[in-house]
Amino acid sequence: MSDSSAKAQTRDRRPLYDLLIIGAGINGAGFARDAAGRGLSVALCEKDDLAQGTSSRSGKLIHGGLRYLEYYEFRLVREALKERSVMLKKAPHIIWPMRFVLPHSPEQRPAWLVRAGLFLYDHLGGKEDLLPGSRGLDLRTCPEGEAIKDEYPRGFEYADCWVDDSRLVVLNALDAARLGARIFTRTACTKATRLADRWEVELTDTESGKITTLAARAVINAAGPWVDKVLKGAFDQGGKDRVKLVKGSHIVLPKRYATANSYLLQNDDKRVIFVNPYEGDKLLVGTTDIVYEGDPDKVAIDQEEIDYLLGVVNRYFKTPYTQDDILTSFSGIRPLFDDSQDNPSAVTRDYVFDVSAANGKAPLLSVFGGKITTYRKLAEHGLEKLAPYFPEMGKTWNETVPLPGGDMPSADFEVFLKGLKRDYPWLEEATITRYARLYGTIARWILGEAKCHEDLGEHLGADLYAVEARYLVEHEWARSAADILERRTKLYLVMSDEEVKRVEAWVAREIDASRGVKAAVGADSMATS
Repeated sequence: MSDSSAKAQTRDRRPLYDLLIIGAGINGAGFARDAAGRGLSVALCEKDDLAQGTSSRSGKLIHGGLRYLEYYEFRLVREALKERSVMLKKAPHIIWPMRFVLPHSPEQRPAWLVRAGLFLYDHLGGKEDLLPGSRGLDLRTCPEGEAIKDEYPRGFEYADCWVDDSRLVVLNALDAARLGARIFTRTACTKATRLADRWEVELTDTESGKITTLAARAVINAAGPWVDKVLKGAFDQGGKDRVKLVKGSHIVLPKRYATANSYLLQNDDKRVIFVNPYEGDKLLVGTTDIVYEGDPDKVAIDQEEIDYLLGVVNRYFKTPYTQDDILTSFSGIRPLFDDSQDNPSAVTRDYVFDVSAANGKAPLLSVFGGKITTYRKLAEHGLEKLAPYFPEMGKTWNETVPLPGGDMPSADFEVFLKGLKRDYPWLEEATITRYARLYGTIARWILGEAKCHEDLGEHLGADLYAVEARYLVEHEWARSAADILERRTKLYLVMSDEEVKRVEAWVAREIDASRGVKAAVGADSMATS
């Protein structure tokens, strides 16, 4: 047999997918779920963990983007507001309404302009908007004003939604896998070669270095901040970068006010900062907007950003915060489409697609920009771009289909939580609420027939037990303590260093045991074949 014949046979044995998606942030996971649900065979690869980049380091909001109205982004705001209502129904366990209080600072924006913006915000979402409208507040008399300095007597209140961003990614990946997609975490796309009617792709395991090859009829580059790097590396494409990297940093502070609302604070540079209740007794404060030219893998908050965020908070809050109050911080990179705006805050948050193909075959779709709120519409619109290459592809389907765990009657989280507390009365209220929020109806599957804490297995720290950790390793692609404590849960905020080490050791043992079982099964099947 000639070398060329052998190579052809080897290539023919490689798995052929309709679609390979690069990057398992919210856009990549959203593409995978949507495409798999339309009947396409899908592979999704991610060089790190799910949501390890931008999609776990956002402001954690499902919102229309009130401030985008100043930049005339009416289409984006309208689409985002409509999606806010859609997502509330699809994932009521990880998405819920919040009230935002905006203390009025006449030096930045006159009251009439704020009222006009809120009026637009109330009505752009259409008749199906599920949230109440905005209203004015007297901060001298209402409970929401107790934390605010007396020099800001007037305010406004409006509604938006909170989201557990990294769990939103995981749930999309879970459903994509249920629908038949293959999920490859810690696997980088290192080479892609366009053939006559398909892509030949090399995937490299970033831990072992093992190379896997596959073929795909089309590729989606949804690598976020790395989108240009992937084009220049794996696809060997030159040209000018088309993504502008903008760093956004957050700090976490102790919560020192009693009400459940968030605050939207205007700064003297006309930017706005969110101060949101976070994990019960904390506040998430952010974000900054700084053009970033470094390595996205090494992004971190700097002193100037810390001073900026603390300065805005202390401008409005009666009780000041210092750097010593900061519990933790994180930074993310927004991969915005470069529209040549000098001001980072003015760069569009809308998304842009680029599609290239050879002779009408083997298309490559690259995604630039986007925001977490509109990821589902982004995936729909992206697949519309690929529809001419897949005449067999099904129609859009996922607007009303809940995400895993969100299949609650009438999308009523409180009713579901009440039932969960009734069925597991021995679990602490904080723990059962955490399970309900993270997993929704999947919580019952995780807890199973447990009747006491001992039934949950080894206690690993805080309220994390082996039964939950094992579920995350076996079903949600967790492979490290950081995967579990930072992206699947937020327990790193309450665990000691010793407890984190205990979780890391447990995960290592669990993965080793799993490999041993797989090896034994493989040897047994070989012996009996």
